[in-house]
Amino acid sequence: SAMWSWDEVHYLSDRFRGAVWEEVIIHLPESVTLVSLSATVSNAEEFGDWLDTVRGDTEVIVSEHRPVPLWQHVMAGRRMYDLFEEGTDHGGRGAGRREVNPDLVRLARQESQNTYNPRDRRRGKMVREADRERERRQRGRIWTPGRPEVIDRLDNEGLLPAITFIFSRAGCEAAVQQCLYAGLRLNDEDNRRLVREIVEERTASIPGEDLHVLGYYEWLEGLERGIAAHHAGMLPTFKEVVEELFVRGLVKAVFATETLALGINMPARSVVLEKLVKWNGEQHADITPGEYTQLTGRAGRRGIDVEGHAVVLWQRGLDPTALAGLAGTRTYPLRSSFRPSYNMAVNLVQQFGRHRSRELLETSFAQFQADKSVVGISRQVQRNEEGLEGYKEGMTCHLGDFEEYARLRRDLKDRETELAKQGAAQRRAAAASSLEKLRPGDVIHVPTGKFAGLALVLDPGLPAGRANGHRGFDHHDGPRPLVLTAERQVKRLASMDFPVPVEALDRIRVPKSFNPRSPQSRRDLASALRSKAGHIVPDRHRKGRAPAADDREIARLRTELRAHPCHGCDEREDHARWAERYHRLQRDTRQLEKRIEGRTNTIARTFDRIVALLTELDYLRGNEVTANGRRLARLYGELDLLASECLREGVWEGLNPAELAACVSALVYEARQADDAVAPKLPSGPAKVAMGEMVRIWGRLDGLEEDFKINQTEGVGQREPDLGFAWAVYMWASGRTLDEVLREAEMPAGDFVRWCKQVIDVLGQVAAAAPRDAGEGASGVAKSARKAVDAVLRGVVAYSSVG
Repeated sequence: SAMWSWDEVHYLSDRFRGAVWEEVIIHLPESVTLVSLSATVSNAEEFGDWLDTVRGDTEVIVSEHRPVPLWQHVMAGRRMYDLFEEGTDHGGRGAGRREVNPDLVRLARQESQNTYNPRDRRRGKMVREADRERERRQRGRIWTPGRPEVIDRLDNEGLLPAITFIFSRAGCEAAVQQCLYAGLRLNDEDNRRLVREIVEERTASIPGEDLHVLGYYEWLEGLERGIAAHHAGMLPTFKEVVEELFVRGLVKAVFATETLALGINMPARSVVLEKLVKWNGEQHADITPGEYTQLTGRAGRRGIDVEGHAVVLWQRGLDPTALAGLAGTRTYPLRSSFRPSYNMAVNLVQQFGRHRSRELLETSFAQFQADKSVVGISRQVQRNEEGLEGYKEGMTCHLGDFEEYARLRRDLKDRETELAKQGAAQRRAAAASSLEKLRPGDVIHVPTGKFAGLALVLDPGLPAGRANGHRGFDHHDGPRPLVLTAERQVKRLASMDFPVPVEALDRIRVPKSFNPRSPQSRRDLASALRSKAGHIVPDRHRKGRAPAADDREIARLRTELRAHPCHGCDEREDHARWAERYHRLQRDTRQLEKRIEGRTNTIARTFDRIVALLTELDYLRGNEVTANGRRLARLYGELDLLASECLREGVWEGLNPAELAACVSALVYEARQADDAVAPKLPSGPAKVAMGEMVRIWGRLDGLEEDFKINQTEGVGQREPDLGFAWAVYMWASGRTLDEVLREAEMPAGDFVRWCKQVIDVLGQVAAAAPRDAGEGASGVAKSARKAVDAVLRGVVAYSSVG
């Protein structure tokens, strides 16, 4: 019988790859023996139980033995402390209780005692300065060591090569620069020459003008010294060179984001963690034991090192006991990312029919975990119901029904909030309209933001349609005036800088010879602007009547509120606090009950809803996949149905290759951080019209998903297309230089290449799925898609492998 070995099986949790892996496991013939390997999964028994149900007899083998021992350290000041007390640490090779190093515990206690006391502010300045100087002396040996200092120390201790994890791309680049400025050199002359030869060979296909844009020479200087950064914003070719040089021992210090810990074979002798906190997209949060294990697991090269070292840098407030908890816990639970999609549904129905497809989905690991999780939620509902009884008693009023009174208060608050949002939207629209009236030479007052104050308009930055004589403001392409401030700074402003309408307060002639890059030109014009300052009084826009003042619904609610018996209760606000707690807990409890309702057979029920929607749109007819469905079966991605509907409605007909690439980019691109305040710049003409149609179709699909109860928050459904990459890929496909595109897009080269690769992938799908012409030849969209692939696949995109 055959055997299938699956390494790094924890990728089952991966948002994009996990579902495919899970499908393969389910569909493998029973005669195939499956071996799944992972160094980090902590719920191996649960995963084994699922495999037992879908694959038959399964044996779970868990080993805590680490082939290369891993020693944990804390670097504070000039000293490097062992995290665990001598004799209790086995480097991850065996069980037994490990005790925290008492020297570290004393260090933490000492720092806590030396922390500045705010009550000292009452004392004189000289006394405070003396106290601070004494504190500096006391804490002199427990400062956080600098990056060059850390690398130099590791080099002296024979602990290189090392990977230092910094949870920021900019931080990685800054770390390399700091090491270069400190004069750090980790390579001898022979290795420097070898590095240069390898780098020149690997980058020979990159044009010279692009090398300058990519920061090649600064990057090469770091490599020659044995120092490099590694993060997703780098050009894939550059990342691959760093990886090769590191493996060959020619780069000895790498500063990397946590993405390096996943799926790249770059083991080191030492791993350094600067901080135990990282930004998770919403807030700064402590790293989990699983993340700590993943990061420090890079230390210790099997067959090369006899031991590995994990070094955490001392930070103010570091708790050695908490750190020991991170280091001593192997917690990386495997969570299924399996979710039915539109493409998956038509492919399953085409291959197995609806009934068999449903049965297969019910055997998924995702459903297995969902069914097990209901028990804990049920217990929480019971606790909430007990709490609701107590809250209800607290809001009881002897004068009347306080629950009814509280509902009136909530309705009033909701209506006031709704009107406030409408007012804000109207003010934004008025401000945007006023920006359209600006001309070069207008003196304006920027009301808020970093560049608040008087400014001179150099370029109104009107959208393409307005510049061609079409009046009107477009949400996606608003004016972005280029201005000169009184401090001689030239900046491109956005709508977020103008929360209120703006008007010209005066005018200054902008010389035709004005060059915004010339310091002298900026100085002369800024001087003229400052000379006007004393004569200009900024127009402070007075706030009009609040929308709530004339709203009939608010007037009615306020009248009912005042007439309610509970309005005159002396303990009204106490009751209101209990009522608010009751309302919040009741809302949370209802959500939990819905989760319990939805968790049993969740995956299969979601599949049923997807099938129902696809039937409504004529992609499926019972067990039959229609022509529309066969087209959808060729389109993969988060917005598969949107892409299919765009092809079906001919939205992309007549677009040239650059315009089609811009439209397709909206199907794949997702901004790293949502920024609704700044509208993305878009190509004008047919592309802009097509993007408007895409957004319209998405709105229709979004409404259908709501009708069919397909919940996007659970990873199913069509997210809104993101137009943030459209202008960049349009310029690139139109033949603009890399320098121009990266400057306009304000995007790192690595991100640009990665998104271009994804655009190319979807363009290939579009070319294959586009309807055929009457003569069965390739349609106009298919031809344009193939040309768009060639237009995008050039320069840095062509000579970079997938990053």
